[in-house]
Amino acid sequence: MWQIWLIIAILFFILEMMGPGFLLFWVGVGALITMVVSIFCDNIVIQIGVFTISSTVLLFCTRPFVKKFTKHDTTVTNANSIIGQKAIVTKEINSLKGTGQIKINGEAWSAKSSKEDIIEEGARVTILNINGVKAIVAKTEEKTTVVE
Repeated sequence: MWQIWLIIAILFFILEMMGPGFLLFWVGVGALITMVVSIFCDNIVIQIGVFTISSTVLLFCTRPFVKKFTKHDTTVTNANSIIGQKAIVTKEINSLKGTGQIKINGEAWSAKSSKEDIIEEGARVTILNINGVKAIVAKTEEKTTVVE
């Protein structure tokens, strides 16, 4: 009977390689544990019990530990990378007129005030969020000259 558990374990390992996640690996390890038990015990009910319990325990006890070490940090790209940075207003930000432009890292962005107030040209702002193609900004206290 141990050969059947070995085949089952190999099948779970192959399926694990085909799919994302780290779920079927533990079921395959449970099948290997059951394979060892089947060498000493011929009772299929005990073998299925060992398989179920060992797979469940391995899944719930070790999966969070493995996820902690295999967790991939998301890389901030493009638009989200400017959130929190300072920028200079190159065209007055006026929510009533729907105008406003800032410059950050040599790039021009359409901008909108977070408080719906008017921010004059040359003011320094902090980028709070990105909404569609507009940067949502808040005025900082410092004033600088516009560099183009």
